[in-house]
Amino acid sequence: MSVHTDFETIAPFSVRVPAIQTIPFLFNSPHSGRYYPRRFIASSRLNADSVRRSEDVLVDELFADVVSLGAPLMMAHFPRAYLDVNREPWELDPRMFSGDLPAGVNSRSPRVVGGLGTVPRIVAEGQPIYREKLPAAEALERIEALYMPYHDMLGELIERTFDEFGQAILVDCHSMPSSTRFADGGPVPDIILGDRFGAACHSALADHAFQVLTDLGFRVAHNRPYAGGFITERYGRPATGRHALQVEINRALYLEEKTYQKTSDFDAVREAMKTFAARLGELPAFWAVSSQAAAE
Repeated sequence: MSVHTDFETIAPFSVRVPAIQTIPFLFNSPHSGRYYPRRFIASSRLNADSVRRSEDVLVDELFADVVSLGAPLMMAHFPRAYLDVNREPWELDPRMFSGDLPAGVNSRSPRVVGGLGTVPRIVAEGQPIYREKLPAAEALERIEALYMPYHDMLGELIERTFDEFGQAILVDCHSMPSSTRFADGGPVPDIILGDRFGAACHSALADHAFQVLTDLGFRVAHNRPYAGGFITERYGRPATGRHALQVEINRALYLEEKTYQKTSDFDAVREAMKTFAARLGELPAFWAVSSQAAAE
């Protein structure tokens, strides 16, 4: 975690690109940001450790090697507790703010009701973030200054990839706490793949990803309880040759969750993610089917 004054001195996000993009994949880590604005920390009732409970700690590092494989990697530097780009732009809870919000705000989505809107009210374990109401103007400023440019860049990367290869596959990278609970009471898998129940990517790609991760020794689940968020839903349009697949990694595989420190297994998980990314492209039948669908 790093505390700083604002995002004028720290870039709100960055993109690592290979010298030449050689595969039609791009990777995105929207929740691993760990630069916390000083004013945000001062306004929070949580201490520096607790406010990080929603952070996908070090997920950007787990996938850093995809750049050497020929794929871009985009990552947020602002934290999810400050602004969540895996939401609609205007999923806001009016009860959080003083002043008027724009017309058309989605204040009734399940995510807003649960406290996890575009500007979250709580961190992942249900603890309220703020001491008092925020000015509505501040929420709008975060959305205009951070959210909109982030999605502009992500959309541009997808279209560049599509123009180059005739298709684009976005892998949206996340982590989940090992305390995640399932309705059936079963154990938390190592990895959960989400494709919006088949709506966000070609089934051959999802099946291949599942098999690769299983072959690497991971316990893998599909769409439950995480089927993919707004990013997967927005950018996954397989009928047009644009696919999106969400990957959720159990933090206990690589992290001491209470201290946010790497475990001795971190490097092995990172190497496994590199292998996973490399093998995702080994499905010629998928490219043929996908390209034909895009052409039609």
